[in-house]
Amino acid sequence: MHTETSDSGLIELLRERGALSISDLTTVMHVTATAVRQRLSRLMNQGLVQRDITKPPRGRPSHCYSLTEKGRRQTASNFADLTLALWQEIRSIKDSETRRGLLQRIAKKLAGHYEQNIHGNTTAERMQSVSALMADRNVPFTVDRSGALPVLTAHACPYPELAEQDRGICSVEKMLFSELLGEKLRLSDCRLDGANCCNFVTN
Repeated sequence: MHTETSDSGLIELLRERGALSISDLTTVMHVTATAVRQRLSRLMNQGLVQRDITKPPRGRPSHCYSLTEKGRRQTASNFADLTLALWQEIRSIKDSETRRGLLQRIAKKLAGHYEQNIHGNTTAERMQSVSALMADRNVPFTVDRSGALPVLTAHACPYPELAEQDRGICSVEKMLFSELLGEKLRLSDCRLDGANCCNFVTN
């Protein structure tokens, strides 16, 4: 298999499945760990893949690999230009109350499309449904239940091009998740502020 094809296959796996370990990649791709490391090294040098440390409750920390925002943009098939144009029109509305009301209606409309996928009696269970919903859209999310309150974590931005231009999209995402969970959320950590991921917690 050619290097370009191998690298593309690895990128596609990360796009579809989110963060994976070298062991995961060797199993799925049927190649040696050395070959996987070589491809990962090339892709990290190109800024397409990042390495993170995962710390399980027990045992030693391990590394997992996922696409960077650059990698996701390069592999994404979306309507970015249309989305940006529509967002610019929304943001051009001068009256803040009118603009916020429109964004809330958009969040509710999106929630209406997704609500049949949300299940569970607790916030953590519903967060897990949101995580699965986003995974179906190739955006890796996880739920941390180790603390007093569950945390919904976005390991990549669903709207990377938009967020780079205007972080107001974070408010829409927060509104959407609040609607789906039936809980008011706050964004405790944000990638735009230098955090490794975006964390949503209940107020």
